[in-house]
Amino acid sequence: MADLEELYREIILDHYRNPRNRGELEPPATRTEGFNPLCGDEIVLSLLVEADRIVDVKIAGSGCSISQSSGSLMSAAIKGKTVEEARALIGTFKQMLSLGDNDEVASDAEPAPINLRSLGELAALQGVAKFPVRIKCATLSWNTLAQGLDESGN
Repeated sequence: MADLEELYREIILDHYRNPRNRGELEPPATRTEGFNPLCGDEIVLSLLVEADRIVDVKIAGSGCSISQSSGSLMSAAIKGKTVEEARALIGTFKQMLSLGDNDEVASDAEPAPINLRSLGELAALQGVAKFPVRIKCATLSWNTLAQGLDESGN
């Protein structure tokens, strides 16, 4: 188990030090900003959706290693996916962190168990659930993605 935790730490640090899809896209991409007032983390998401598919995504911003690596991991995970697949992944990621599909609305339905292997490198962030104050850091880019999909009309 210690080896797995070390691997997860390495994945998080790698995405923090070498972020994937860094930068911003030019219009007609949708530009959405996310901010965590508790710690000052900022995410700028540029999203290009064509024919219900995310054809390109860029992440910019600043903040802690959790928020920035989560954004990098998210951008790599959603690129090329359909909007429906991206929305499902948002729900699964939040469920992994014990937030469920919507952290503001309680649900009577028991969530389906998550297959962490199906999440690939995103599973590296599962340990954040042990630190409730850091969950907002990890979900900042995902909440910004949901907002960006809404703003892009998808």
